[in-house]
Amino acid sequence: MARNVEIKARLADLEATRARVLALGPDRHEKLAQLDTFFRVPRGRLKLRKLGPASGELIFYERDDRIGPKLSRYAIHACDDPDALAALLGAALGVRGEVAKERDVYRVGRTRVHLDRVHGLGDFLELEVVLADGETAEQGEAVARDLLRALAIPDAALVAVAYADLLFGG
Repeated sequence: MARNVEIKARLADLEATRARVLALGPDRHEKLAQLDTFFRVPRGRLKLRKLGPASGELIFYERDDRIGPKLSRYAIHACDDPDALAALLGAALGVRGEVAKERDVYRVGRTRVHLDRVHGLGDFLELEVVLADGETAEQGEAVARDLLRALAIPDAALVAVAYADLLFGG
């Protein structure tokens, strides 16, 4: 499975954070509307991310629920009929709930910086530091902490769990 180091924080001012991200000189930007359907599974999290009527990704991931940077192991599989797949998985596993968001994705070095407006929750920053083969989680954590400092994100804003857990409970 692929690996990255992730960290999530609640934002008091999304536009001020966007200005700090832009000051870092990101080399890529993408604006997305996403609908994530979470399914009931015995371990980890399984979600189907709908990107459009004929575009989606089935994502399985495992990570600790704790404040601060944490290692995430994940696998992604693209699909071209997300509605049919959501119906099938929902019938087989049960649906935990849906998370709708608008997401701006910036690439800063090897880190994906997400500025998220999550329906029912508010505004968040999510960092995903992509780890190379053989690279340790601690190395990725150091990159994440440096970016948090550069973006002026206080420790008190850090969030331990996924958006789905915030919306539907652990």
